Amino acid sequence: LQNIVSKHSSQFRGNAQHDALEFLLWLLDRMHEDLGAASPAQQSRGPPQVGDPTGCPHTLARSSGQVWDQGHRDVLGGGGMSSLTCPHCQKQSNTFDPFLCISLPIPLRQTRALNVTLVLQCERWRFVRVGLAVPLLGTVADLREMVAREGHIPPEQVTGTRWAGKRDHPRDAEGAGNVPQVILAEVSPQGFLRSLSDPEALGAAGEEGPVYAFQPPPARRCPRSLPTSPAVPRPEGPRLLPSTARSSDCLHRAPGGRILLLLCNAVGTGPQLARFGPPLVLREERGVSWEQLQQSILAQLKGILRGEVQAQGTGALFRIRLAGGSAPCTYLSPQDPRPLCHPAIDRALLLSGAGGPPHVKLTAEWDMSTKERLFGSIQEEVVQDAESVRRQQQAHGQQHSCTLDECFQLYTKEEQVGAPPGT
Repeated sequence: LQNIVSKHSSQFRGNAQHDALEFLLWLLDRMHEDLGAASPAQQSRGPPQVGDPTGCPHTLARSSGQVWDQGHRDVLGGGGMSSLTCPHCQKQSNTFDPFLCISLPIPLRQTRALNVTLVLQCERWRFVRVGLAVPLLGTVADLREMVAREGHIPPEQVTGTRWAGKRDHPRDAEGAGNVPQVILAEVSPQGFLRSLSDPEALGAAGEEGPVYAFQPPPARRCPRSLPTSPAVPRPEGPRLLPSTARSSDCLHRAPGGRILLLLCNAVGTGPQLARFGPPLVLREERGVSWEQLQQSILAQLKGILRGEVQAQGTGALFRIRLAGGSAPCTYLSPQDPRPLCHPAIDRALLLSGAGGPPHVKLTAEWDMSTKERLFGSIQEEVVQDAESVRRQQQAHGQQHSCTLDECFQLYTKEEQVGAPPGT
């Protein structure tokens, strides 16, 4: 067979590897030409065939060609119909196409596994990592809704007004439809990277760092200290002192609004920065002083402190830097009477992303000696994996399979054709 084929086609000569479908189509085409489309002049050179009642030399050639043509169409051939319907006048146009071979598309996997660490405002399962099957062509808005369902967050905490377009002015968390929402951010071992915005595609989510989902504390209740694990009770934080100082640097509002703060604690400086302890979620008055802000942060960290810390009169225990922005590093000054009224806070609120409530990401930078004295050798927060993490990794780690029926369904799937430009 190889010798015969190589005489009629140079592409199949030798011992090189060839595509089986390409060879089959070539073989059927040559057989169709030889048997089904033979020239009558070539067949008329012989004498009339015995048993032909008409004596016509062309009868056998036509008969054999018709038999082959009908046979190969019945076994190997088919016909497809493409239907085009106008959505306005409902006029339908049908096109029929005979075929010997159909190249069916193979449905690809439409989801990927993504692990998200939930930071919840509850007594149990304070930090838990869940596995989600996120759509490949989805947006961050889809992820936000999936996180809410997986974390059993009440609907009233995720259905607030979503921001569309540029905000006219900075707003605090209570301005987002008066309903707290889930905040999605990428967090690395060094601290916050960026917040995720609803219009963003999900393809790049989690590439730069693990994704964290923060449930803001209730808007009208003072935040309490957060434990490092579900087993640690959450003690009440100290009451903030009333604000008495004034600041001429508060540009946009009276210092009475409350803003939502995400805060990471880190030790070291520059490239050597290393995060420790749990990330915090706070609601603070913009008019608080540095001492009051420091006191509130220490109250949140009470569950991991070695002992009691007197925040008053101790000076600045750490530096606070705005994190996750493209602008140069901005530090809040301990000498500022109202550090949260800094213009950089307003810019951070504007750039916090659409979908979740406006917030500001901060990093508290500690020197090594102070960190060791107050916290010891504590590293990052304790996170427990939910069963969904293993389940999604197992499901997406297996080879994707599909049926022939699914391939045909994708091949014959209805498509919407857009109107040409200018019509």
